[in-house]
Amino acid sequence: MLSGELYLADDPELAADALHAAVLSERYNATSVADPEARRAVLAELLGEVGEEVDVRPPLRVDYGYQTTIGPRTFVNFGAVFLDVARITIGADVQMGPNVQLLTPTHPVDPEPRRAKWEAALPITIGDNVWLGGGVIVCPGVTIGENTVVGAGAVVTRDLPANVVAVGNPARVIRTIGEETTEA
Repeated sequence: MLSGELYLADDPELAADALHAAVLSERYNATSVADPEARRAVLAELLGEVGEEVDVRPPLRVDYGYQTTIGPRTFVNFGAVFLDVARITIGADVQMGPNVQLLTPTHPVDPEPRRAKWEAALPITIGDNVWLGGGVIVCPGVTIGENTVVGAGAVVTRDLPANVVAVGNPARVIRTIGEETTEA
């Protein structure tokens, strides 16, 4: 699984890891906003790494948790889904709108292995100072370069370079950050 090869998700060890993550997610999602220390402690137990001053607003959903790292000063709004079958690396100072989905799992196109429950995953990397608008979906294997802005509702199917604005489905670069624009 970790190497991107096909695996069976109902493997007993993986099922135990997923149950552990579900229990911790449930606990995290039930924490009180009035108790930030307890909230941070559960998040630190759930995820692989959590930088300083990270703010993740519940509810948060993960597959395993330990495959996700979040850099310092990152803000994740309500309803994030991090399907971290492969590693998800989120840089420093990242901003995520509500209902962002980072989806690492892939499934065979051929129906027979898919019916047999084989799947794989590819890592996702979000660079420093990226802004993902509400409802953005990032697909398996994607890297988004630093300072890039992805517009609300975009579906990112391919890597995006640093310092661009991308929108749409599939997401496409519409300009480089710093270029003169005629926006009203």
